[in-house]
Amino acid sequence: MKVMVPVKRVVDHNVKIRVKSDGSGVDLAHVKMAMNPFDEIAVEEAVRLKEAGIATEIVVVSIGPAQAQDVLRSALAIGADRAILVKSDTMPEPLAVAKLLREVAAREGPGLILLGKQAIDDDANQTGQMLSALLGWSQATFASHIAVADGVADVTREVDGGLQLIRVVLPAVISVDLRLNEPRYASLPNIMKAKKKPLEEVDADSLGVDVGPRLTVLTTEEPKVREPGVRLGSAAELVGKLKEAAGIL
Repeated sequence: MKVMVPVKRVVDHNVKIRVKSDGSGVDLAHVKMAMNPFDEIAVEEAVRLKEAGIATEIVVVSIGPAQAQDVLRSALAIGADRAILVKSDTMPEPLAVAKLLREVAAREGPGLILLGKQAIDDDANQTGQMLSALLGWSQATFASHIAVADGVADVTREVDGGLQLIRVVLPAVISVDLRLNEPRYASLPNIMKAKKKPLEEVDADSLGVDVGPRLTVLTTEEPKVREPGVRLGSAAELVGKLKEAAGIL
């Protein structure tokens, strides 16, 4: 079974985000970029499926500028076999991303698509669900455990009330959550091997998908600075603060 893993290049989660002075978006100049952490978990899970003899090939796909090759090489160093870069000067919105991935999936014919439940830059949590609908495949979201056998996948999902176990028929699209696994560190030998693994580049225009924006960002603002807390001497004083300052009671 071939496994396809879409990965996104995002601002490293350790970097403090800076908003542009004109409020038009996030300042990406001279900012460290990395693979979306949820997608890294998906790559790790695909590698584990291959190590277990369930997956035969892992193909990672990224959509973005030429610089997105770095996250694909990182995925190859973890254990993916091939990489495909769908080149686009602008980052498409989730629906366009799902349509591009549908075209890649139609060409590659995977039996399973694993991807992060969301990207940490836009937090949209839409691509996996849209891709499943476009392909007409089964889907499972927020996976914290996956067991694949005999053409089905038993997926434990993290839901508001706890955990939910569902069974989906393959082919399927599964979005993964944080507690699915702990991604491995790529060893130096594997990093060197990744440089020789095949990385194909495809222009987004050649896939026949309109990647033009459907949404307009009106403004981007940094969150307001939280005011320092105060120590109160009694419950009565707390009630007074809630009434006067917060207007809660």
